[in-house]
Amino acid sequence: MKKLSLLLVAVATMSACTWVKPTEQAKSVAVANASNVRNCALMREVSVSVTSKIGPIQRNSDKVATELATLARNEAVTFAGDTVVPITGIENGHQTFNVYKCSKKR
Repeated sequence: MKKLSLLLVAVATMSACTWVKPTEQAKSVAVANASNVRNCALMREVSVSVTSKIGPIQRNSDKVATELATLARNEAVTFAGDTVVPITGIENGHQTFNVYKCSKKR
């Protein structure tokens, strides 16, 4: 019983962890909604995914959403984007974003 309790505590702790970190360049990429990108150039669409559950335990939905947005921001840098907009909901740890170039710099 003690081992089971320790295992449950470990899984619960891991399910709250954020494993995805933004790259230095991605820290300046904004997460916006469609109304914020009317005057921006659509660069491409990216699909990202993270683990949404550990064994039978669902991860915190806010953590999953944050990690998905961070992955999208990391991807945006690859395509010279400075803004991402989610275009689908989160489903089983997967989400799709549009990458935009809104800044006139560069």
